[in-house]
Amino acid sequence: MNDRSRVQPARRVALDVLTAVRESDAYANLLLPGRIARAGLNAADAALATELTYGTLRMQGYYDRVIARAAGRPVDRIDPPILDVLRLGAHQLLSTRVAPHAAVNESVGLARMVGSRSATGFANGVLREIGRHTPEEWRQRVVGDARNEDDRLSALTSHPTWIVRALRRSLDAEGRGDELEALLEADNTAPRVNLIALPGLAEAPEGSRADRFSPAGFTTGGGDPQGLVEDSDGRIRVQDEGSQLAALALTRARPVEPGERWLDLCAGPGGKAALLAAEALAGGATLVANEVVPARADLVRRALAAVPLDVPVWERDGIEVGESEREAFDRILLDAPCTGLGALRRRPEARWRKSPRDVSELTALQARLLDSAVAALKPGGLLAYVTCSPHIAETRAVVAAAIDRHAGVLEAVPTAAVVQGFAEERLDLAGDGEQVQLWPHRHLTDAMFIALLTKRAG
Repeated sequence: MNDRSRVQPARRVALDVLTAVRESDAYANLLLPGRIARAGLNAADAALATELTYGTLRMQGYYDRVIARAAGRPVDRIDPPILDVLRLGAHQLLSTRVAPHAAVNESVGLARMVGSRSATGFANGVLREIGRHTPEEWRQRVVGDARNEDDRLSALTSHPTWIVRALRRSLDAEGRGDELEALLEADNTAPRVNLIALPGLAEAPEGSRADRFSPAGFTTGGGDPQGLVEDSDGRIRVQDEGSQLAALALTRARPVEPGERWLDLCAGPGGKAALLAAEALAGGATLVANEVVPARADLVRRALAAVPLDVPVWERDGIEVGESEREAFDRILLDAPCTGLGALRRRPEARWRKSPRDVSELTALQARLLDSAVAALKPGGLLAYVTCSPHIAETRAVVAAAIDRHAGVLEAVPTAAVVQGFAEERLDLAGDGEQVQLWPHRHLTDAMFIALLTKRAG
């Protein structure tokens, strides 16, 4: 019997995904389902693999501080494959009900698979040291090592310090700075699986629970939703409620006039495009989807196949579309590339991949895409600027700068009133009403930012 066959399959799958995330910048939410299927895991083991993978990625920063103390060395001096094993073991010892001896023994088995004999012995020693102390004792030790309040929050909630500070500034802008710890905790809570029945094309199944806000969204009682998606030919699909509200803000801001032309400027991977297509079909509008990355454009085509509407999918640079399609569209969705800080519940590894430098590069891109969208928008048309990030530099600042650049041409639409107008329940929103910022701790959605803009006619 080889080392790999001695280790419980769910843990092997979890380690394989953690390794791919580290080595190849893979996304766990895209990779894990395939690895679970390939391993033939039963429901219980699939649930364990999911918990181990996401739990380890979410709390990686905290576990690294524990591991460094237990090992007596910084984690950057530990071989990366062994560090993956230690993080997985630390999660089981500190945050699950897995028996300590099982967590240690299974982790040592994983260490044998990926490291030398001495590395395996090192992993065994570190994990046994972690297991000698209770989770609360480790928490107090980590808190004691913190340099300041931001570092304490960074450690305990496993967010890089720069993200803690950025989220605080975003909440402070709403006068809600006291919600910071609740937000950070929400980022580390597994989100519910939310679905949408494309309007006019599908209905939520019997026994499902309607979303609080989206008129098209729902949740089920549990289980894998993939069968439901497949049985509906994609007319029921997994989609966060915040993403639904972002697309519906554009389509339901005012009645649709038959013959309107719509554009989804950065359409990949296609979830919002499918919703726009369903709404266009119902209102007699047409839609064009644009996605510059070919692989993502293919995902858009796949998503749009569920809607009986002919939707061309362009593969153009969104920055150049405004010049070639000047004043061609009545409504445009710009779901701009961003840091993704609003979806850390779903993509926990993203917090370890981004830096403040990424923000400056992305805001420059966002500004150019927004200028392109303004150029492509007809006078009197509607533009929705959307990001899955609450970072002020990617949200309020980008919109304010665009209105300044296009003074006398571009103006804000009271977005909060639009969303409240079609939402099933009233949302707890802060700010001046010209924009909407959703939050995982307050609305149980991703932290989507939505700003509606219009181009003055004449």
